[in-house]
Amino acid sequence: MKKILLILCVLTFFPSSLMADALPDSPKFKAARDQLVKYDIEGHGISDPQVLAAMRSVLRHCFVPQRIISRAYADTALPIGAGQTISQPYVVALMTASLKLNKTHRVLEIGTGSGYQSAVLAKIVKEVYTIEIKEKLHHKSNRLLKTLGFTNVKTRQGDGYFGWPEASPFDAIMITAAVNHVPPPLLKQLKDGGLLILPLGNPFSYQNLTLITRNGDDYTTKLITGVLFVPMTGQAMAK
Repeated sequence: MKKILLILCVLTFFPSSLMADALPDSPKFKAARDQLVKYDIEGHGISDPQVLAAMRSVLRHCFVPQRIISRAYADTALPIGAGQTISQPYVVALMTASLKLNKTHRVLEIGTGSGYQSAVLAKIVKEVYTIEIKEKLHHKSNRLLKTLGFTNVKTRQGDGYFGWPEASPFDAIMITAAVNHVPPPLLKQLKDGGLLILPLGNPFSYQNLTLITRNGDDYTTKLITGVLFVPMTGQAMAK
C-alpha cells in the first residue's frame, strides 16, 4: 500500500474570499487530474471504477485557496483556512473506496471542510448529508457546492459529534477529523450492515484509519493504515 503523506494541519489563515470558487475547467487542469488519478490513486491500489471516475471529474482546483491553486492536483493535503485542510487526494479516494458505496446509498459526512470530499461522495451516492462545525467554512462550502451543481448534498453547520438523527439511518458515515473514540450517536445512526470510517486515535498524534461495520448491536473494526488528520473539535474534545 502507498505510504500516506501526513494530513497535517498548517495553521495559516486563508480568508474565504481567497478560495478559488467555481473556476472553469481547462485542458491543463484536466490533464493534471488524469495524471493524479493514474499515478497516485489507481497506481497505488484504488480500483473502484466509481471512485476513480469521481476523482477524475471533481474540480479540486475550485476547493483550494487561489494563492496555492498551482498545487491543487498535487497528492498532498493543503490548508484551506480556519486551521483546516483539504485532504490528500489518495486519502479521499481510499476512504471513499473503503465504504463500498453505490448509487442507492445515503452517506453522512462529519467535517465538510472545503466541500471536496462531499463532492466526491456526491458523484457516487444518492444523497450526502454533511456537517461542518466552523461557520465560515460551512457557508463557503455550501455556496460552492451549490454553484457547482451538487444538488444531492445537504449541508448543516453544527457539531458533527451528534450526527443528523432526523435523517438517519445512514448506509455509511465518514468522519474526516481525528478523534480518540467513536462518537456513540454516530454508531446509533448507522444502518445495520452499514460502514463507518474515521481516523481513530490521539487527535494530536498519529491515528489509525479505521473501518467499523455494524452487525445489529455488535460492531467489528478493521485497521487500514496510519494517518494524521486535524482534530475533531466540539463535544469530541470534552471526552
